[in-house]
Amino acid sequence: MNAFGDLMRRGDPAVWLAGTGLGVCLLMISGMIALILTSGLGFFWPDRLVEVTLKSGTVLLGEISAREVIPTSGSPDLPPHFRIQLKLGNRDLSGADYRWVDEAEIASRTWPADVVYVERREYGPLLGRVVKVTDGDRSIAQGAGPGWDALVPLVDKAERDRAAVRRLERGEIGDVNARLDRTRLALKKSPGDRERLEREAAALTGRYTLLEQRLGRLAEEAARTRVTIQVADGREKELATLDVFRAYQANRLSTLARGLVYASRLWEFLSGDPRESNTEGGIFPAIFGTLMMVVLMSLVAVPFGVVAALYLREYAKQGVLVRVVRIAVNNLAGVPSIVFGVFGLGFFIYFLGGTIDRLFYAERLPTPTFGTGGILWASLTLGLLTVPVVIVAAEEALAAVPRSMREASLATGATKFQTILRVVLPAAAPGILTGLILAMARGAGEVAPLMITGVVKLAPDLPLDGTFPFLHLERKFMHLGFHIYDVGFQSPNVEAAKPMVYATAVLLLVIVVLLNLTAIVVRTRLRRKYQTSAF
Repeated sequence: MNAFGDLMRRGDPAVWLAGTGLGVCLLMISGMIALILTSGLGFFWPDRLVEVTLKSGTVLLGEISAREVIPTSGSPDLPPHFRIQLKLGNRDLSGADYRWVDEAEIASRTWPADVVYVERREYGPLLGRVVKVTDGDRSIAQGAGPGWDALVPLVDKAERDRAAVRRLERGEIGDVNARLDRTRLALKKSPGDRERLEREAAALTGRYTLLEQRLGRLAEEAARTRVTIQVADGREKELATLDVFRAYQANRLSTLARGLVYASRLWEFLSGDPRESNTEGGIFPAIFGTLMMVVLMSLVAVPFGVVAALYLREYAKQGVLVRVVRIAVNNLAGVPSIVFGVFGLGFFIYFLGGTIDRLFYAERLPTPTFGTGGILWASLTLGLLTVPVVIVAAEEALAAVPRSMREASLATGATKFQTILRVVLPAAAPGILTGLILAMARGAGEVAPLMITGVVKLAPDLPLDGTFPFLHLERKFMHLGFHIYDVGFQSPNVEAAKPMVYATAVLLLVIVVLLNLTAIVVRTRLRRKYQTSAF
């Protein structure tokens, strides 16, 4: 009994309970990260294609994506039955990407060497055998073997043709279209110079028409070569090689070749544009939008947060008003993010944006420029959301700077401003960076306020490009967090979108970790430099 009393007085049970809780939390977090990593990174690995013949005579071709036990209710002594999930592709022909098959209904399984996996522009992958390759009315190759040999160089050519079309669309045509838009707006704004502006607009319109014709000829020429694929049930599908993004014979790939396909898919995921309702292709616009928003948000939150903390800690007379302000700041940190989104919509977009449009972009009305959602307003909204975190962390960092450092600086003749600027702030910098880390981590993962202040499902134009004025803060943008929500919960094909959700979640975790690690490295160096800081 005395031993038990001693344990209770020392608080050992509480320590054990806390340690157990921490261990369970770490185990759950590790399991979640392992699940996301396995499901996300495994998405890009090319599996073998199995051809399944059912007892009914139906033939299916696809990748085995899952296998599970079929419950046998009421008969626990019976041996377990299994079913497999096949990723069939061919959505435009079969109407579904996946199908569950009872293993008891399977008559045979084969892994034919001549089947191909074709990644195309829409309707998901196309699985089958090459029947023929044509160039207009001329036949290039017939049969699975010769057809595959002819298709390989055409896939590489299709990539070059798509790049040429993209350069023409976003380069010359985009530049001419932007200049034409500015000229038309100038006509509305400065009617006195109408004759010159009309001549310029006519010249740009002619140039635009010529480029459109050139683009049409380029796309038509690139789409002349076509490939015909026969799927497992005997039907044939013809598509232009311009729409083929990748093709490989899945059952003939060596381990090295599979690794190369994996690397190619991963690179496309990181650097390409999305396609097929964001369930395929890449997510580069979402990566760029997330990073740019975090940078803009940090440029807003850190200066305002540090200045507010400096005033509250160094200049404000401590009293009831300052205590009330601190309570308000702490409460703001707990306000739901959607409330900040509603505030950003009303104040930033409708009030500030609408006022800017009326004063500086009246010729564009009723089409809004800044009076609608954009990356600027989204960043400012998240800046307000994270300012309380920065204020609290910065004030604690300032309070931890020893008073003796301030007194030593003042004793040498430095003013209070000089002391704060050259002594206090550098010593408090590690703690301020702690606030920045917390702000970036929260801001990068927020979705609710962005949905009403500028984020969209698909943004073809990045906020930063080569068109004057280069930085377009009024543009809408894509975000990794919203991309996960949209693909996972708004996609009409949830089963096909699930791997993309995991892959995007992995990337979002990596970006947040890298941002935090960068700030942590800087903070560590500052700590070493200012050993007297409590941080």
